[in-house]
Amino acid sequence: MSLAEQLDTAFGLELTINQVSHAFHLDGQSLAVLDNVSLKVDAGEFVALLGPSGCGKSTLLRLVAGLDHPTHGEIFEDRQPLTAPHPSRVVVFQDPTLYPWRRVWRNVAIGLQTQGKLTPQGRERIDQTLEKVGLSQFANAWPHQLSGGMAQRAALARALVNHPRLLILDEPLGKLDSLTRIRMQHELVELWREQRFTALMVTHDVEEALLMANRVVVFSPRPARIIETIHVDLPYPRRRNDPRLIALRSKALALLGAEATEVTEDADNDH
Repeated sequence: MSLAEQLDTAFGLELTINQVSHAFHLDGQSLAVLDNVSLKVDAGEFVALLGPSGCGKSTLLRLVAGLDHPTHGEIFEDRQPLTAPHPSRVVVFQDPTLYPWRRVWRNVAIGLQTQGKLTPQGRERIDQTLEKVGLSQFANAWPHQLSGGMAQRAALARALVNHPRLLILDEPLGKLDSLTRIRMQHELVELWREQRFTALMVTHDVEEALLMANRVVVFSPRPARIIETIHVDLPYPRRRNDPRLIALRSKALALLGAEATEVTEDADNDH
């Protein structure tokens, strides 16, 4: 299925961020973190947010999740004001945050249990979701028995079992080893293509953003403003050594002001 066909049949919600600014009040002073950010994400899109550490990307995710309210501007889902958290919008954080006193199956079941949906159909949905993320054999394991990658798969299953229309990903693969991270990048993309939810992901890894998303939004240092949007019109699965992806990577690094630094570091590592 092409991206155009996927968007036409998307289950995901449409997200509109309209002239959003946000500030924190610290010690009687206002600290601006977002500056007039406007962004539209179509239903079924996978959009990655790139920018310097601490620029405000994760704050924007919190606003989209409904955990905070913007100081100025508005956020809409399917053209309706977004004012509070909702099960249709689920966040996956960098840390799996599994409850250590609940086995994997019970961790995944939390959302359905809270909503009173732990019915026979709900239990079947949990089993199916664990199978999708490759954890069927670990349904009765304790969190401490899981590797880092397996724990993050369990966190993904906990999110996906609720059939979210918007999956909000805050550096979800940031603490994984490189091989596990590569596998999880592929698995996340496959789940997105299969389930047709909308995905909004923060990452500091330029290559990861280009491998996974169909649009990459590049932010300035704090207070975050959108510098440029990069459209990644490459088929899946994408290859790291694709010359087109390498060219987009150079463009993104240049926008972030990181290209010169990277070249210098590479030269230093050669000695």
